[in-house]
Amino acid sequence: MLGSGEFGASVVIADCEAGIGTLTRLEENAVDAVVIVVEANAKSLEVGTRAAGLAGQRASTRTVVLANRVRNDEDIARVRAAFPGVEVVPIPDDPVIVEADRKGIAPLDLDPDAPAVAALVALAGDLLPAA
Repeated sequence: MLGSGEFGASVVIADCEAGIGTLTRLEENAVDAVVIVVEANAKSLEVGTRAAGLAGQRASTRTVVLANRVRNDEDIARVRAAFPGVEVVPIPDDPVIVEADRKGIAPLDLDPDAPAVAALVALAGDLLPAA
């Protein structure tokens, strides 16, 4: 997906380890946006809320919660309830993601119109600064 994007010289996207370690070392205003990936289960929401709290303390920046593998309205409601006042972007549970992983290819290359891929592309476009 990143290979298909046109980024300016000032865009850095980092996929950090799961957990909150990176956020504990984050300097103030070091990033433009923090995307926290969660699923609608208790453990994920617990870690995600701790991450969102740290992001709010460490960076006066945009925090987005990516609700991954959303299966139904109950899933998205659970995530939104855990992050009041925070932008939540649902990514639907999509078999294309699993199939792409099994084939070792990018989901965008397998099916760019798949619902999860389309949602991720929309989020990426929304996060990029205006050219």
